[in-house]
Amino acid sequence: MTSAQNTPLPTTEARTALVVGATGISGSAVTDELREAGWNVLALSRRPGLPREGVRWLTADLRSADDLKRVLAPERPSHVFFTAWSRQATEQQNIVVNGGMVRDLLAALTDAPLEHVALVTGLKHYLGPFEAYGQGNMPDTPFREEEPRLDAPNFYYAQEDALFAAAAAQGFTWSVHRSHTMIGHAVGNLMNMGLTLAVYASICRSLDRPFVFPGSEMQWNGLTDVTDATILAEQMFWAATHTAGRDEAFNVVNGDVFRWRRLWSQLAAQFGVEPVGPGAVPQPLEQQMQGIDEVWAGIAAEHSLAEADVSRLASWWHTDADLGRTIEVVTDVSKSRLAGFTSHHRTIDSFTALFDRYRSERLIPPLA
Repeated sequence: MTSAQNTPLPTTEARTALVVGATGISGSAVTDELREAGWNVLALSRRPGLPREGVRWLTADLRSADDLKRVLAPERPSHVFFTAWSRQATEQQNIVVNGGMVRDLLAALTDAPLEHVALVTGLKHYLGPFEAYGQGNMPDTPFREEEPRLDAPNFYYAQEDALFAAAAAQGFTWSVHRSHTMIGHAVGNLMNMGLTLAVYASICRSLDRPFVFPGSEMQWNGLTDVTDATILAEQMFWAATHTAGRDEAFNVVNGDVFRWRRLWSQLAAQFGVEPVGPGAVPQPLEQQMQGIDEVWAGIAAEHSLAEADVSRLASWWHTDADLGRTIEVVTDVSKSRLAGFTSHHRTIDSFTALFDRYRSERLIPPLA
């Protein structure tokens, strides 16, 4: 595939997109991208978000085929951007629930004039599910889209299969977007490294503690990458509006690689705290932050912050899982670049912009 094939698709007036999981990190970024492009957005979530021009909120239980049919049957979107998932206790349950959500949502849109459906998954496509993460015969890094599926149950595969079956039956094109750890804006999200690290650094500053890296020496010293939610949104929009994006799966990361041992000092400087690397024994955040709820409530009261419940802001477990890995995780994005998607973000800038936004929204304390 070459950039010569990267032809914009013909546009129609008043395009309408359905964003599934619109209050999440990736869903929020996709909604912003669509609105900037002048599209109308149907924003689907468990709870409605803030009112904004060009966005109409829909609420439904994604796990209920009947509820989805009730809510979506009257709607006429031309595009769907599916960014939601529901964490379950086992991978088999993840497969049943998350594969079913994609299947049932698209079935509820059988009468809609769908042109394209974009699905967000992630690098567990190559690494395996939570319960067998990094085990078995993984492909070599950097991960490439043409790698065969692992011989293991994986809810990402179930979601893809539901997407492919609906596309064949209903006649729309599709794209799959495999992101790494997501850096973006959201509150109350299960997997939010950016806000988690911002809260952790703010607590360290308040308590005059060092900013201790909670992960493994492998992650501290090795190369890795992340995905800014805005670059994911840009790629999803590009795939939905260009011929080169049709019926393809794409990795999506910022485009740079980094080592945490350097980035950690840069993040520490954003909060005026002392960066400390990993010790001989890992110090995960779930361990470091035990009993921290009242401390955060006090910080929130002192600075009149918008959220006093630290559990709504920090996902300690997820950041521990990412930073505690003992395997190399780095991603190849040449497929989308050769196809014509050339956006590139610098990771320190992604974090800095996010921290500035969280401060402006009073989710973390000011530096002064």
